[in-house]
Amino acid sequence: MSDTKPGQQQGQKPQNAGKQGAKKPESKYPVNMTDTAFPMRGDLAKREPGWVKQWQDKKIYERVRKAAAGRPKFILHDGPPYANGDIHLGHAVNKILKDMVVKSRTMAGFDAPYVPGWDCHGMPIEIQIEKQFGKNLPTAEVLQKARAYALEQIDRQRAGFIRLGVLGEWDNPYMTMAYGNEADELRALGTLLEKGYVYRGLKPVNWCFDCGSALAEAEVEYQDKRDPAIDVGFPFAEPDKLARAFGLAQLPEGDGFIVIWTTTPWTIPSNQALNVHPEVTYALVRTEREGKPLLLLVAKDLAANVLERYKLEGDIVATTEGAKLEGIRFKHPLHAADPFYDRTSPVYPADYVTTDSGTGVVHSAPAYGLEDFQSCKAHGMNDNDILTPVLGDGRFAGTLPLFGGMTIWEASKPICDALRAAGALFEFKMFEHSYMHCWRHKTPIVYRATNQWFAGMDTTPADGGPTLRETALAGIEETEFFPDWGQARLQGMIANRPDWTLSRQRQWGVPMAFFIHKETGQLHPRTPELLEQVAQLIEQGGIDAWHRLDARDLLGDDADLYEKNRDTLDVWFDSGTTHQTVLRGSHKEQLGFPADLYLEGSDQHRGWFHSSLLTSSMLNGRPPYKALLTHGFTVDEHGKKMSKSLGNTLAPQKISDTLGADILRLWVASTDYTGELSISEEILKRVTESYRRIRNTLRFLLANTSDFDPAANAVPVERMLEIDRWALAETARLQDDVAAHFERYEFHPVVARLQNFCSEDLGGFYLDILKDRLYTTGVDSPARRSAQTALWHIAHSLLRVMAPILTFTAEEAWAVFAGTKTFADSDETIFTQTLWAFPAIADGAALLDKYALLRAVRADVTKQLEEVRAAGAIGSSLQAELAIKAAGDKYRTLASLDDDLKFVFITSAAAVDEVQDAAQEAVAVTPSAADKCERCWHYRRDVGHDPAHPGLCGRCTSNLFGSGEQRRYA
Repeated sequence: MSDTKPGQQQGQKPQNAGKQGAKKPESKYPVNMTDTAFPMRGDLAKREPGWVKQWQDKKIYERVRKAAAGRPKFILHDGPPYANGDIHLGHAVNKILKDMVVKSRTMAGFDAPYVPGWDCHGMPIEIQIEKQFGKNLPTAEVLQKARAYALEQIDRQRAGFIRLGVLGEWDNPYMTMAYGNEADELRALGTLLEKGYVYRGLKPVNWCFDCGSALAEAEVEYQDKRDPAIDVGFPFAEPDKLARAFGLAQLPEGDGFIVIWTTTPWTIPSNQALNVHPEVTYALVRTEREGKPLLLLVAKDLAANVLERYKLEGDIVATTEGAKLEGIRFKHPLHAADPFYDRTSPVYPADYVTTDSGTGVVHSAPAYGLEDFQSCKAHGMNDNDILTPVLGDGRFAGTLPLFGGMTIWEASKPICDALRAAGALFEFKMFEHSYMHCWRHKTPIVYRATNQWFAGMDTTPADGGPTLRETALAGIEETEFFPDWGQARLQGMIANRPDWTLSRQRQWGVPMAFFIHKETGQLHPRTPELLEQVAQLIEQGGIDAWHRLDARDLLGDDADLYEKNRDTLDVWFDSGTTHQTVLRGSHKEQLGFPADLYLEGSDQHRGWFHSSLLTSSMLNGRPPYKALLTHGFTVDEHGKKMSKSLGNTLAPQKISDTLGADILRLWVASTDYTGELSISEEILKRVTESYRRIRNTLRFLLANTSDFDPAANAVPVERMLEIDRWALAETARLQDDVAAHFERYEFHPVVARLQNFCSEDLGGFYLDILKDRLYTTGVDSPARRSAQTALWHIAHSLLRVMAPILTFTAEEAWAVFAGTKTFADSDETIFTQTLWAFPAIADGAALLDKYALLRAVRADVTKQLEEVRAAGAIGSSLQAELAIKAAGDKYRTLASLDDDLKFVFITSAAAVDEVQDAAQEAVAVTPSAADKCERCWHYRRDVGHDPAHPGLCGRCTSNLFGSGEQRRYA
């Protein structure tokens, strides 16, 4: 919507262009075209950095805190980004969403502080230090360099976030590497130990050879991998027992094998058992190989398929249930190749065995599979008996016969060759499947049994209460999810997850500061007391204090019997306990447990949402949040994930530097964040157009209230013109709708509503009608002041409604609009304000209904006016005169506007006659035969009625030189 005069066509100049760039008036009868210091062009990229600096210089965040003191609290707890690398578009989406939540809750009347945080420990920073300074640095040096590197990264990311217009406690963020945070994290670990959730044990964990460490569930991703799929035979070792299981007096003649299928040949040297399903029927198949009789034991349903794969023919001799095979032993396939392999593997029944593919028999290497481990342990295998030949770097121990020193991937071919030579390899083919990879190194990972510290999901705690899994699942039921599908996702992950591996084999992390007995592996009996002493040292000197500590200082003579545990805590424990450190003490502004909201990307169901839920369930018996909000990831306009290799990335810095951060914020707000967020140059162009419409509307409001002093000029509601009262009711409805959307964290409906309000409700209707009254009635007339009173209320509401989204624009407009006293009272920022309080409008509801009908009629009339104009009969709509025939409510509504009806249609005359029913309704458009007033551009028969002002109509002479025209409705 542009600042044109009533009826003015595109390209025509107003009669008085106002102060900026003013030319000599084209008429000696000027209209009331006031101006504003709020420019038409946003020039956001150039001007926003000035606002950023001003906010920092004036400490605007602190001013907002002061204004909000005493209001009800709303706590959004920040999920910490990792302190490594410049911010990217995903970061920007996340921080802008959080800022919109915080600002909208503040506007809604809450005290909503925002304390940003950073995740600082862990592998990525350690890798950076290795890259820059080489491996094998002394631990003290690694810690010092890692801390310095993290601080440098935080400074870079902080500048990026501040540039986006995000207000927060930027000079005092929380950091997981802050000494107090590290100490409190160790205390939290001590509490979990005392509560009975933490244990140490040998167990297969996700292991990355590149990291040289255990991984958390959240650090595992799946990619396609090509592997050998092999069928391997384990020779019969107890033929008599086997014959009895199949109900035979003795087995038929020939070599016999129970056959397994696997895609991990490297696990064969570590085989210690075989698994069958107890309820599946197994078959003894008689066939021949190279002219010699051969017996194969496989699942009956897969027998035909197995023979076909091996290119053999045969028949089933006997069948039996899997349960009857329990305990029967089979030789290792390489038993003849080396004494190490000359051992047998018993059959254990297992429900996880399937007959979807393969042979229906699974080989079990307990050190390298979770189900294998659980099955073997359940059947009495001791930790000391479990074979663990794979080292932390992915190589077989040098002592492993035949394959020692090889990496497990290199060993696949020699293992298959050895199996073939032993006559135990029945099929070999390459197989592509989805396989576990490290999310950092993008390399394959394995299950590997190591001694680690775990939080038990199903362990009964010391107080005999519910297990961690039960507490966490109950907590999910109590949590509100936005969008609601997040609930089922998190629930599924918690219901099925294994015990949490808490320990890592790193340096840059919070130490699990235990003293472990060198012989028994038991914790020191004074562990709780010792942990507190170490925590106090860390509080003073950081985690370095643990590494510097001489055990004798705390243990005295016991020091010779104990060693310091070298493990560090999983970084997900770092961020997962921030509810305990930040919300319970480190930041007084954020004191409040549980938080009202956690807001992160959808990957955090298995990350921060997950680890925070588990730690809080153990420490507090409930989740640390009341609600979880999940947003999607950014993609290009074709729905492709953004990546540097595809060249489809857009840096937030570049968008801010070219278009402005408000454009980026408007894009975030106008996109449905519950799915993927599409962005491209073209999409941003459309967002910029949308921004211009909103800005133009604001400029009109500010220009037309620039000579309005509410103290002196405001018109009481009951004396305002009817359409002005309707405009207030309509804006109040907008504000209520927007507030309801904000409360549900719905931003794209807010933008849609705001755009529609600016372009349709205001630009296409109310302001269009209002221009005549604003520009042509007396400067201080009740008619003009009524309009300005409405615009003043609308501007107050609109600036508050848009401030959480268009942060810089709202602040810029507020400085121009508020006026000296209000601006000072607001502490010079719109962000201290709450939603606008509209005066009561007694007939508000009735006016909303009435004007909905009027607007529907006006839309029909406008179409007909356009048709007449297109035919060349009239120029602008003001050249037309209307004769309307209407029935019932429509007639009564139109007639109620009396002589003001023409202003609603922006015609020079409009009359309405009543007819019996809708079938008789009609609109007649006639070009006016009257002259055009040179000031208001209406065609009126009284133009020239005053010889002193021959170019003016009666309205204009009265408005300029007389008592002024009377306007009651529009």
